[in-house]
Amino acid sequence: MSQFTNLPQLPNFSRRTTLKILGVSAVSGLIGYSRFKKPQPTHFQQDSLILPRLLNQPKQVVIVGGGLAGLACAYELSQRGFKVTLLEKSPQLGGKIASWPIKVGNETFNMEHGFHGFFPQYYNLNSIIDELNIKTNFISLEFYSVVFRNNQYKPEVFRPNHSAFPWNIVDLAISSENRLRWGINLIKPAHWKVFREIGGFKIPDSFQRLDSVSVANWVKKDFPQGLYDLYFLPFAKSSLNAPDKLSTAELMQFFHFYFFGNPEGLAFKGTRQDMGTSLVQPIAQSIQQQNGEIVTEATVSNIQIKAGKIDSISYFQGESLNPVPFWVKRNQWIEKDWEYFGAGDEVYAIPAGTNEALSLTCTHQGCTVKHTENGQFYCPCHGSIFESNGQVISGPAQRNLPQYKVIQRQPEHVKLIALNAEKTLKYSNNSPQNSTTIQADYYIFATDIPGVQHLFSLTEGEVNSTLQEQIQNLQVADPFAVCRFWFDRDFPWEQSNFTSLSGYELTDSITLYHRIQQQFINWHQQTGGSVIELHAYCYKESQFPTQEDLLITFEKELYEIVPKLKSAQLIHRELVNQKNFAGYPPGSYAKRPQTASGISNLMFAGDWVKMPFPCGLMERAVSSGLLAANEILYQEGLHRRPLLSVNPEGFLTI
Repeated sequence: MSQFTNLPQLPNFSRRTTLKILGVSAVSGLIGYSRFKKPQPTHFQQDSLILPRLLNQPKQVVIVGGGLAGLACAYELSQRGFKVTLLEKSPQLGGKIASWPIKVGNETFNMEHGFHGFFPQYYNLNSIIDELNIKTNFISLEFYSVVFRNNQYKPEVFRPNHSAFPWNIVDLAISSENRLRWGINLIKPAHWKVFREIGGFKIPDSFQRLDSVSVANWVKKDFPQGLYDLYFLPFAKSSLNAPDKLSTAELMQFFHFYFFGNPEGLAFKGTRQDMGTSLVQPIAQSIQQQNGEIVTEATVSNIQIKAGKIDSISYFQGESLNPVPFWVKRNQWIEKDWEYFGAGDEVYAIPAGTNEALSLTCTHQGCTVKHTENGQFYCPCHGSIFESNGQVISGPAQRNLPQYKVIQRQPEHVKLIALNAEKTLKYSNNSPQNSTTIQADYYIFATDIPGVQHLFSLTEGEVNSTLQEQIQNLQVADPFAVCRFWFDRDFPWEQSNFTSLSGYELTDSITLYHRIQQQFINWHQQTGGSVIELHAYCYKESQFPTQEDLLITFEKELYEIVPKLKSAQLIHRELVNQKNFAGYPPGSYAKRPQTASGISNLMFAGDWVKMPFPCGLMERAVSSGLLAANEILYQEGLHRRPLLSVNPEGFLTI
């Protein structure tokens, strides 16, 4: 029995439409799937020999980066007897799923980088959740919707459906009120080619055919418009890569993993509390229970390479200003009264004709301050004001804006160092003397792309030029932004508590946190208020060059999406925007680094690493971390962790 109920009455089909449906059905009839026998996950990596699971001699591993990739790698290796040291530059673990406390009036909440969905085909992430016995930390969202601006299309509603492809398509076609507007006509060769690519994904063949072209260019000519509007555009942007900068092959992998090769249905879960409480902390606690060491606010200052291996890593901890020089790229979008470098929440301003830079990251909660006409800096999030030299005038910020010195210039980059750091810190071998140096058997770089590029700028010793080029060629995607609002009242809402939005200038999704996470449910029950988050997955800096532009547009679009909030009192708002998500631009697949770096004791992990099987988002990060751990286990003659994925090939693979 279909799991969809209360379906609308089907209209009478024309002869041409009937032929189209029969054509799709004929193709479906050739497929070896059954609605009643669910395909099983595919084992990507599983040792056939029975090998030891635990080390029988001490081995030490240093992992740089405490996001999901680094946490997954540290978790697996710590369970196998390795002495793990995990270094994270931020005060909190988690990377893009980190949480941190904020104040709203007299209340304290945990803020995040945006809503994250946990899908059932996240096999490797879910296996860790099962092992930690934290399944109750997650809650089903029942269904989710895609809503289109100005009622261009009827809302698309995705409900739990445990039929594999093609039956999930059949059920979706039956339930969708937009089914006659998809625009698919398999009589057209161009449309059949689209269908063939969607249904015939295979690594590396699909990348050889499609990696050189962007999604925007691929859909330009004779592409089914409804299919693009209803599915390709919303889901392409949910990969956090804009269609004009996203490889078509990467989008095919994304669709294959989340839909066409996925036997698990379309439902997903959210966290009952913030991501840090629900997922990050349990993983970290497990690592520490196995004698793993976790060091936050750890800044790597030097990496020594000798005889083709990493010999040591040096880091320091807890300095309020970074004494290690770093490069930052010119920002071409912010107004030109000063020179601006950096993006997202890490922007630096240099007065014309000087070599002194000012960090524009507000010392209250990390928003980017704006230069005003009177020469002062104003925080658009919470109202702090700073003098032109960074000195705080009025709060809630209590500390001045950090100052830096320009020590080297290139046409599009500057190299900065914290002001007075050269005088106040003593150096030895290019590292602060108060730093800690670790020598380990293995090293894993599990940072984001700016992080790994910075690490390679700190290396001393000979590094393969091909590897250097691979790292430098990595690109980040367009920035993402999240704005969370607290209002004094609730409002009626017919769609899902997490809803994708399409057609808006900035906003790509809305999340009703006061109906999902317990901390906000409790606040809603006490006050009657609501907590709403808007998320922009990949906005254009040319269109929204400052955080003030983001705030203005988010608020305008929120009142369009939920008109009843226009008369509500806005109690508080929080903005987060960053530019550090991995980009998958055309032509990048062949040059993307793999797990094994080419340096014998260095592995890579992160969403930027080339993956040998289909995966995406959080599952991609976790799987990359487990692949890095497996590489070390293999070198030590230990049993590797079994890794699972969806069927690696589409049903139309030739």
